Amino acid sequence: MPLNLPLVAPGSPGAELVVGQDGGAAVRRTVLPGGVRVLSEHMPGLRSATVGAWVGVGSRDETSGHFGSTHFLEHLLFKGTARRTAMDIAEAFDAVGGEANAATGKEHTCYYARVLDTDVPMAVDVIADMVTSARLDVDELETERGVILEELAMNDDDPSDVAHEQFATAVFGDTPLGRPIGGTPQAIRSVPRDAVWEHYREHYRPDTLVVTAAGGVDHDALCAQVEAALTAGGWALDPGSAPAGRRAAGTTGPVPSGTELTVRRPTEQANVIVGGTCLNATDDRRFVLSVLTAALGGGMSSRLFQEIREKRGLAYSTYAFASGHADAGLFGLYAGCTPAKVDEVTALMVVELERMADTPMGAPELARSIGQLCGGLVLGMEETGARMSRLGKAELVHGELLDVDESLARIRSVTAQQVQELAGELAAAPRSVVRVGPFGD
Repeated sequence: MPLNLPLVAPGSPGAELVVGQDGGAAVRRTVLPGGVRVLSEHMPGLRSATVGAWVGVGSRDETSGHFGSTHFLEHLLFKGTARRTAMDIAEAFDAVGGEANAATGKEHTCYYARVLDTDVPMAVDVIADMVTSARLDVDELETERGVILEELAMNDDDPSDVAHEQFATAVFGDTPLGRPIGGTPQAIRSVPRDAVWEHYREHYRPDTLVVTAAGGVDHDALCAQVEAALTAGGWALDPGSAPAGRRAAGTTGPVPSGTELTVRRPTEQANVIVGGTCLNATDDRRFVLSVLTAALGGGMSSRLFQEIREKRGLAYSTYAFASGHADAGLFGLYAGCTPAKVDEVTALMVVELERMADTPMGAPELARSIGQLCGGLVLGMEETGARMSRLGKAELVHGELLDVDESLARIRSVTAQQVQELAGELAAAPRSVVRVGPFGD
């Protein structure tokens, strides 16, 4: 059964939850004073752990004048606090053989570290110090501005990255979800330090913070470490405060009815993506969507791979993908091919989607797709980072935690009729096409 994650004040029913997991693991959740949520998964026999601090703010939450601030903060929190320099932060993890990093998304930001179980207190203290007490020094900000611009330039040199970034813009248009996660070079050059500071003070609060850990962790000790570290960082943890509400599944705003976009790059190969909007992150049919993408373009036996690469030799890489947000999702079919073959490959990808909508999958293909997903899920859950991320997304996005057996059961319950019906919706939806390559006018 799924573990429901209610948004309640500390001490209320539901503020303390425990549920057993596969392999003897156990998930516990505690709401601390201030509304801070702590979730851990103890995995017996592991001598390592991954710890993450999640803040429910992403690039879509930026307002005019603050564009690029979310990604800027991901960098700047590593550049020093009132107690630590940037070198202190780096040395703390290097000295124990640990790894620390961060990731910005459209709807959340995560700072995480993988360390030995004995070094979890250090990781919690350092990450909490970064989250609560970042200095956002003016000189460091200007230095990091150059680093971020180099990162954006690196991504812009990768035509596949450009295709995916432009595809999101083509599908979602002039809406917050259509903006690049990392910001544009223009936004990064122009955003002032005060705007980044305002963004930080507005969104980095106890009630928006979720701390997750998986591996060799003790939940009670973790909660004590988190509370002590946040207090040391100057956060006032009000005993009566409840967690902030989860992101509402409202509307993204006006979305284009299908856009074609060509980006010219002097490359040997063209990159093309065709697709559009699809299910949001909490839609019950997301497991059906997973089976659909696996069958259509999830492996070497998938329809796209077999038709475009194996039978016709038109591409080296081709696949299907999908991602979900609170109020919308993205579905696409990708291929990299010779520029002269772009139209032919695009047509073949659309044909395969329409064929899936017209005719139910056969039992062998359905079983193979389900088996691929189930195997990938179980193998992925062998790593502490994946388990840590699962806890964070369950808390911030879904409001429930599915154990591995429940997730497998939902995947295995998908029918060929459900896949066909969803494929029909996707095939009938407005379609966007993005091409990146050496095209003329």
